[in-house]
Amino acid sequence: MPRRDDERVTEIIAGPHLSLLEFLAVLGAIALVTARWLPPAHRPRVTIAATTVLVLSVIVLSLMGIRWQMLPVLAGAALALPFALSPLLRRRTGRPAWRARWWLALPGSVTCVGLIATAPVAAWAFPVPVFPEPSGQFAVGTRVVQWTDPQRSETFTADPHDRRTVVVQLWYPAQESPAGTQRAQYLGRTEHEARTVSAALARQVGLPGFLVDGVPRARTRSVVNAPVAGGSGRFPIVLFSPGSGGVRTQNTAWAEELASHGYVVAALDHPYDSAAVVLADGRTIYATIASTGDQDKDEKLSVGWTAVRAADLRFVLTQLDQLGRGETTGPLTGRLDTSRVAVTGHSMGGAAALQAARQDRRFDVVIDLDGYPHGPTSPSLHQPTLALTQALTAGTDPRYLPRLTEVLELSTATTYRLTIPGAAHLTFMDGPLYLPPVPSIVGSLGRTESPRVVAAATLAFLDTTLRHGPGDLAGVLSDYGDLSIYRPDHSR
Repeated sequence: MPRRDDERVTEIIAGPHLSLLEFLAVLGAIALVTARWLPPAHRPRVTIAATTVLVLSVIVLSLMGIRWQMLPVLAGAALALPFALSPLLRRRTGRPAWRARWWLALPGSVTCVGLIATAPVAAWAFPVPVFPEPSGQFAVGTRVVQWTDPQRSETFTADPHDRRTVVVQLWYPAQESPAGTQRAQYLGRTEHEARTVSAALARQVGLPGFLVDGVPRARTRSVVNAPVAGGSGRFPIVLFSPGSGGVRTQNTAWAEELASHGYVVAALDHPYDSAAVVLADGRTIYATIASTGDQDKDEKLSVGWTAVRAADLRFVLTQLDQLGRGETTGPLTGRLDTSRVAVTGHSMGGAAALQAARQDRRFDVVIDLDGYPHGPTSPSLHQPTLALTQALTAGTDPRYLPRLTEVLELSTATTYRLTIPGAAHLTFMDGPLYLPPVPSIVGSLGRTESPRVVAAATLAFLDTTLRHGPGDLAGVLSDYGDLSIYRPDHSR
């Protein structure tokens, strides 16, 4: 989907971390501080211009919602403003201008500049995420649906009449939208929902919510309810389960890239597990699951939580199958190819994908994005499987690689484990787009490369296994990291 001209201008002038107005506010504050050091003939004009730019920018930003990253700018400007305006006011009243000596003014100027410089650094560390433009031939549409399973009780509540409900977001190949069409809100259908989810995610990891207040301001690359791409062709399906406490939108960049290449991605919110799930009636269900800190107890709990997620994935596939066969109506009726289905997930979602594939042969391939395999290892997987893993270090759970290897070696189909150098656990979601680029948190691939590598490896595997595309899959995957291949033992 082409980027609008106003977005290009903003990024060229201010970069992806400061908006144009924020950039002008920073520029005005710096000019206000440095005016004192200019020749006397230039000081009044620079002071007046800097004050005007700063005040107007701050007024507009306040109306739009000022980000916390701008508060040091305001503090620095507030300290500098009396000293900058005092000579002008004294001159207008006929009193002689007074200026502090340079050795008194220098520490104050340095302090103000230091405060102001904090804003770009903070905005770089916690930016409003800028989503990569999908590289496929299709524009991307998105819509949210909510389905209730009448056959399954909600095990997280005591109400025997409560039935399991899931919220699903679909990304799909779409027709090109008119220029200027607003793109989808990140993290929710509305900004209110996005802020609710963002705050819940921050609480889960122990971060103050204000640090990530830029995340719910983001817009993605898809368009809500865009018309489905023309033609009568059917699209393969990719189901996705997020990590523990994760939400359906946590892999939006990945989902949009897959959809632009002709896949329909269906990502789930798992109520009482996902950080916050906003239902169609406006109710919000917050996560109630939590680790105990005891490794053995947590493993038993994780097995149960994974089983619930696997059941959610199977239920959603049933709903999509009905939609694909025309038993239920919607924009994607008749356009879903349920004979070509991938089940995927990140972290605990990856474990759920493995379990769902064991239980349901409608899933044709499996992708585990750095997920520890919880639950039983039997029956053996029969689907081609790709496990993408972070760079393994001394700090990695020593049980992870042996357990994952056991699962892959037991498969009756060829499986692959691809370890991506420089990747961390959060590399496999949208985290690199908006979290500080600390290698131990989001890896060292960078904000642009992280989503590209994960999506490219995923597409290579899907195109070969679901679409039976030509080419050397092992060779392509090897370009992205260290590849291990496990071929089935037909003697078992």
